[in-house]
Amino acid sequence: MTVATDDIFGAKGVLARHLAGYEPRPGQREMAEAVAAVLADPGRASCLVVEAETGLGKTLAYLVPAALSGRRVVVSTNTRNLQDQILQREIPFIQQYIDPSLQALCVKGRQNYLCLYRWRQHVAAGQGKLFEGDGTEGIAAWLEKTTYGDRSEMSWLAGSSPLWQKICCQSHFCLGSDCPDGTSCFLNRLRRDAAKSSLLIVNHHLLFSDLAVRRSGYGEVLPRYEAVIFDEAHHVENVATTFFGTTFSRYQVLDLTADVERSAINDLSGRRRDEVAAAARSLMGMLEQFFLLFPQEGGRLPLTGLLASCHGLDSARDAVLAGLARLVEAMDGLDSREEPWGQYALRAEDLGERLRTVTTESFADLPPEDIRAVHWYERRDKNLVLSATPIDVAEDLRTTLFDMVQQNVFTSATLSAGGDFSYFLKRLGLPGDTPAMTFPSPFDYGGRTLLYVPEQTFPEPQAPGYTRALHDRLQELIRLSRGRALLLFTSVQAMDQAYYALRDEVAYPLLLQGTGPRRELLARFAEEKESVLFAVASFWEGVDIPGEALSLVIIDKLPFEVPSDPVIMARINRERAEGGNPFFDFQVPRAVLGLRQGVGRLMRCSSDRGVMAVLDVRLFSKGYGRRFLRSLPPSPLCRDLAEVRRFFSKDKGDHEHS
Repeated sequence: MTVATDDIFGAKGVLARHLAGYEPRPGQREMAEAVAAVLADPGRASCLVVEAETGLGKTLAYLVPAALSGRRVVVSTNTRNLQDQILQREIPFIQQYIDPSLQALCVKGRQNYLCLYRWRQHVAAGQGKLFEGDGTEGIAAWLEKTTYGDRSEMSWLAGSSPLWQKICCQSHFCLGSDCPDGTSCFLNRLRRDAAKSSLLIVNHHLLFSDLAVRRSGYGEVLPRYEAVIFDEAHHVENVATTFFGTTFSRYQVLDLTADVERSAINDLSGRRRDEVAAAARSLMGMLEQFFLLFPQEGGRLPLTGLLASCHGLDSARDAVLAGLARLVEAMDGLDSREEPWGQYALRAEDLGERLRTVTTESFADLPPEDIRAVHWYERRDKNLVLSATPIDVAEDLRTTLFDMVQQNVFTSATLSAGGDFSYFLKRLGLPGDTPAMTFPSPFDYGGRTLLYVPEQTFPEPQAPGYTRALHDRLQELIRLSRGRALLLFTSVQAMDQAYYALRDEVAYPLLLQGTGPRRELLARFAEEKESVLFAVASFWEGVDIPGEALSLVIIDKLPFEVPSDPVIMARINRERAEGGNPFFDFQVPRAVLGLRQGVGRLMRCSSDRGVMAVLDVRLFSKGYGRRFLRSLPPSPLCRDLAEVRRFFSKDKGDHEHS
């Protein structure tokens, strides 16, 4: 790979000759060489961390050496958007111009694929009729041409389609080798083709599912692979935290009881039908009693001590456990090909084990450094979620990932805080001397952007008058930018307050997260050139809107997480117990990474131009503010609205002249 690097990434290389608008970048070539070096020695365990900011071309920088390595490599992403980009753009390019023999395949979780057996059951239940309006007719036509039965091919089918839930592949419905449709099964076809592919594109959740199955010794989700490249690697800890934790929810039980009751009515008769249906309904009643005893307060709250302090909660929990056991007993001996009763029993037993795990406190007398998980609950509308979340996933990653896969590459646009990778390395359990590289964005931040922070007299977020000052400043900035603004908030409450304060004051279309699907809101924002989008959470990253429609990104304040959150508090306590400084070693790096993601929404291509506004004077009034400033793009810094006005006046003049 090293010898051929210039032939691919050089000024006269393959990319320059065949990729429209390509500009050779030394950082891209250096990253490709580093990835190639990791993949070149299968006998040596090695990890590489690469921070490659927007515009470098990091995707090709790891895909090209992976394709040419001669080994089976898994590329794991966090978002479907990046998967689609890799499959629709990069892979076809590599196959056409670099490696025509490359076989690459995207593998998703099984619920993304249609189950032929369940589909035929659904059609048979309708006496063979294909009813218009529920999607059945469209699916029947689609089945004539699909290769893998991937639901993403049906853009017209709603994401929450109840029909899809009835016909998709789910492990608790799979009949395995007993399935009469096993030969033509889409999932089996996908697995056969995956075994022939050298490049597998997956998401982080699926990869960890595979690693867990391998660790148990009971098989595999993916064919054997030798190396993993994690893109969007800043999400690895969060995904691992979710994966290695335990969750029990009201909806999980309701889904089970609905399935059991439906199957009992359709497939059983007489006394046995009545017994099974009654057990399911009884369990639902016990679940509701348990649910109603929890405090009405919303948000994520500690579960520790609640069973003892909340009268009747422990006995209601025991009743749910007994109800699950009785449901298993009621289904004992049922052996029907029409519905997998054994799988229902396994689901009920699993839910019982989950409930025991999340409500059992075996650590009351342990010091903070020895507590492995934090137990908490959250009320969400009509749902109740109980969780046991690992405080530190480093050991889990060692036994599932690093002990099983020798070569691992972690890359993202944001992995360091102020140029320091120590937070990322520690959270994943990587050695402090793990090779880490940083490649800044090639975009002209100095000539095409401005970083605005309010003047010294602007109130800090906790000071009286901040909210009013924030809303006034938002209005002024939106007026100067003529809309075209993405407003990112650190809480839903702050977002809603700002939206309703500005709704009648701003002369541009206002879009509010939560009033429509994310994709539709972003499409409207991109099309309506002067619109303003108010958003939180997921919109801090993954928003990729190049061009004039996004010319101003405003962030209300530094994105520190709420320290009262049970998981955050447990990790703060762990950091303190280990002799660290939780604020500087944990909270600040997390907030820095979040801020970098937010401001990164502005420059998505080299011709973009705009202003990043962070309306938090703590960037200058607090010592830790310097660490945030060092992490931000190299844009000219201003604290005077007059400079923002001049910037956008030039922008307006350029557009009028053109």
